[in-house]
Amino acid sequence: MELQLKRPLAFFDLETTGVNISVDRIVELSILKVSPGGIEEVLTTRINPGIPIPAESSMFHGVYDEDVKDLPVFKDRAAEIRDFIGDADLAGYNSNKFDVPMLMEEFLRAGVDFSLEGRSFVDVQNIFHQMEQRTLKAAYRFYCNENLDNAHTAEADVRATYEVLKAQLAKYEGVSYEDKHGNVSTPVVNDVDALHKFTNLSNPVDFAGRLVYDEDGDPCINFGKHKGKKVVQIFEVEPSYYAWMQNGDFPLYTKKVLERLWNSFRNQRKEQRDTTQALERKAEPQKERENVVKSKEKTQPITSDMLKQLQGKFGK
Repeated sequence: MELQLKRPLAFFDLETTGVNISVDRIVELSILKVSPGGIEEVLTTRINPGIPIPAESSMFHGVYDEDVKDLPVFKDRAAEIRDFIGDADLAGYNSNKFDVPMLMEEFLRAGVDFSLEGRSFVDVQNIFHQMEQRTLKAAYRFYCNENLDNAHTAEADVRATYEVLKAQLAKYEGVSYEDKHGNVSTPVVNDVDALHKFTNLSNPVDFAGRLVYDEDGDPCINFGKHKGKKVVQIFEVEPSYYAWMQNGDFPLYTKKVLERLWNSFRNQRKEQRDTTQALERKAEPQKERENVVKSKEKTQPITSDMLKQLQGKFGK
């Protein structure tokens, strides 16, 4: 089944030094960009992470320090990678929780502007886990009826992800799904925006899941003592929490999103103060006029009767 695309959809997969988004680095990246009409472009590259690759990670993906020691670091390839992706929507396997935030960390470290605004994100793993709950290798066997060779190499995984999504669209066409609230729908359809909605059920603000949108569409804290509280409420009662997060061991993209929310909060409060002050200044002349009238009402002219009363009281 060919994807119905309004704009390119970039499937991508990362092999890394580890799974800590704030600390680890990319060692291999592969992007399969599918354009409307089915045109495919591939960018696959290994990258010098600038830090040692742990042995357990190398055993997992097969990339060792010796393989990348003479290769460019991510900063040297960042602009090329950004330009290759262009304005494409993003897709992957477990990409919303790992690959997207990891890629954003690398772009931010490199100082290369890459915006996520306006993009759709299709996480094939979320479709799979919610409909079948298996691994990528099992998903490929289940949906495509083939064994996945060279698993955990970036290009093999990204191509398998692409094939799995197409098979999912065919298998679940018209199939009903009931969510935890009892709502029934047919969510797996050949439309990237609909798939974006279905594969982003947690509704994260920052992809790392530290900040999520609540049912009202307001950003909320999703960890620690303030979990479930609106970010604006925390800014109101404990503004130092913002500084704590900015100085803490949080992903750079989480901090960037938090900074945007903080600046928006401060701007709103400033607008409210400016509006209040403007109303007060506007009301001042009216108050002055009212005070003058009251003062005149209290001040009465001295009459001959008043003088006679004073003379009678105090004598001549």
